[in-house]
Amino acid sequence: MAGNQKKNPLVKEMEQVIDNLDDTLKRSFQNMHGGYPEATIVRFLKARDDNVLKASKMLIDCLNWRVKNDIDNVLARPIKPKETWDAIRESQLVGFCGYCKKGRPVFAIGVGQSSYDKAAVDKYVHSHIQINEYRDTVLVPEISKKRGHYVGTCLKILDMTGLKLSAFNRLKTSTVIATVDDLNYPEKTDIYFIVNAPLVFSTCWKAVKPMLQERTKRKVQVLKGNGREELLQFMDYDSLPMFSKIGAREGSSNSLMDYGAPTSNVFSPEHQFHVEVYRHIKENSCSLSRANRLNSEGSMHIQVPSLDEQDEPTETGDFVNVLERILPSLQSAQNAQDQQRADQLATKMEGIQVST
Repeated sequence: MAGNQKKNPLVKEMEQVIDNLDDTLKRSFQNMHGGYPEATIVRFLKARDDNVLKASKMLIDCLNWRVKNDIDNVLARPIKPKETWDAIRESQLVGFCGYCKKGRPVFAIGVGQSSYDKAAVDKYVHSHIQINEYRDTVLVPEISKKRGHYVGTCLKILDMTGLKLSAFNRLKTSTVIATVDDLNYPEKTDIYFIVNAPLVFSTCWKAVKPMLQERTKRKVQVLKGNGREELLQFMDYDSLPMFSKIGAREGSSNSLMDYGAPTSNVFSPEHQFHVEVYRHIKENSCSLSRANRLNSEGSMHIQVPSLDEQDEPTETGDFVNVLERILPSLQSAQNAQDQQRADQLATKMEGIQVST
């Protein structure tokens, strides 16, 4: 640290723990922190409320996970064939929108319309980790250099358009992916903005919010409608996702067509961000194959602990519980709306029959 600033004594304790690790884990830590070791340690401390013992265990578990699953080389392991990568992008709606006014990367997530039905769970996990690693090893260093200081967190905008009870069927994959983030990429997201939420979601959110951890409550913001006005306080218009520019569409289907042209739709595999990520992975794959004479292709079978195995409550557990409580209410509201429409149609039909 520069000048007369004193290093956090908790960080010093964590550094001593890291100094005693074997060389393999130390190398993985170097790959993970990307030149910002202290900021990385602080994230793990924050995730465990400054408890050094718990934060040390979390960090060591993370490093063991990275080594065991070869995460340091995940950006050299393309998902093939390319059609499978494209299918994942079309069913796991995640996209990069730009940067907020503080320089943090902004990601859009199509929660309501992600089907997770085009590939095996391990391929979705593989793809998600690749985006995490690209964020941390490419986007973060670039924006940190440009801003002149470390920018280590991001913002996420969650689009609830199309959210239905059928989302229960996707909770397993969503939970696995979110658990990866909780345990191995802690405190990387500053705020989760929820937009285009059905009215019943907002109503239920108010009821369940008091039961959440304070950390989760501070991070989650349910915005009105497409959230455009509130989001513009954090980012410029160009960094807004398309669904916050145009809003939710009535009767939208589970299709990327709902989000505009492929090159401007951040969820599309044809968007510049996803094209660049895949190109980056392919180039790294060629380099790794030449260096090690190894086949670096194919899906990685990454082991992920379940929520029940975690020793601390997490944002993921909170959000899963929220969805479990809210989704049945969404379905009840949808059933009531369908019944009302059916009754209205029946009344119209009776009027037509009488008039004829």
